[in-house]
Amino acid sequence: MKAHALLIAATLLAGLPGVASANDSSAQLAAGGLVLTRSDAIEMRSEDLRISRSEVVVRYTFLNTSGKDVTSRVAFPLPPIGGPYFFESDVSIPVSDSDNFLGFTTRVDGKPVTMEMEQKAMTGTVDRTAWLRSNGIPLTPESEVAGGALDRLSAARHAEAVRLKLIEENGDPSWSLHTTYHWVQRFPAGVPVVVEHRYKPSVGGTVMTMLGEEKDPETEKRYCVEPSLLAGLRRTAKAGRVVYSENWLDYILVTGGNWKAPIGQFKLTVDKEQPGDLVSFCGDGVRKISPTRFEVTHTNWRPTQNLSILFLVRNERTQ
Repeated sequence: MKAHALLIAATLLAGLPGVASANDSSAQLAAGGLVLTRSDAIEMRSEDLRISRSEVVVRYTFLNTSGKDVTSRVAFPLPPIGGPYFFESDVSIPVSDSDNFLGFTTRVDGKPVTMEMEQKAMTGTVDRTAWLRSNGIPLTPESEVAGGALDRLSAARHAEAVRLKLIEENGDPSWSLHTTYHWVQRFPAGVPVVVEHRYKPSVGGTVMTMLGEEKDPETEKRYCVEPSLLAGLRRTAKAGRVVYSENWLDYILVTGGNWKAPIGQFKLTVDKEQPGDLVSFCGDGVRKISPTRFEVTHTNWRPTQNLSILFLVRNERTQ
């Protein structure tokens, strides 16, 4: 079997109500799994990862094999938001008006976990959180409240913020906000601990794909798009009845390598949700298990690269 998967719907017979510019796109933010302080005591016995455009659900089973109880801090870092040029593109934020902008929740052995939150406002590698707080500016750069507070800065403070690279000359925020949810977890000796978290992914996209009509080696390589999919898209475009829009979703897998041993049993399920849609991603041994779901399994596995998924959404032309 090839070292990647081309996952195509059974038919290419749908379409789109109107077509906008192919440049009308939004960017995705890459999130991932839990980060545990490196430990020689704790093994990840299994990871069950389910990904769709609607939700990401991850279920881990950990086992402390050291012979004595271990307490460790477990963290979930949200992808950074903000920074230079962030507001020049449309970035997908699933849950607006919330610090928890992915709607992240966690359960341990079936019970909800109360988490702490750490936030840092960074300009490059410099932490400017204290400056923003001392000047009454909220840390979330895209919020209206933060924008109003920046507008009220004195001329001297405005100049200082520009010098510190917190804002552009025109007053636009340029810091990036790094948010991490974390909690302290006890791992009893020899007792499996099941941790499940779920969140709404940041899904980028564009209203019409040009794959098949124009060469795009970077996209084809990133998502392991096979020639047969490109040929199908060309046939569909030629028929004129169907167009496809693109959705992109990234998941950080490499944090799964931060364990005493490789992941014992790993399962990835990608759900395209609609049978007529298409999906392509890189993976070994992909199996189709339903009209919309595809599965990858590994034993004693350490991920060496992150996951990028391309969804091609079938739409019906009205013109």
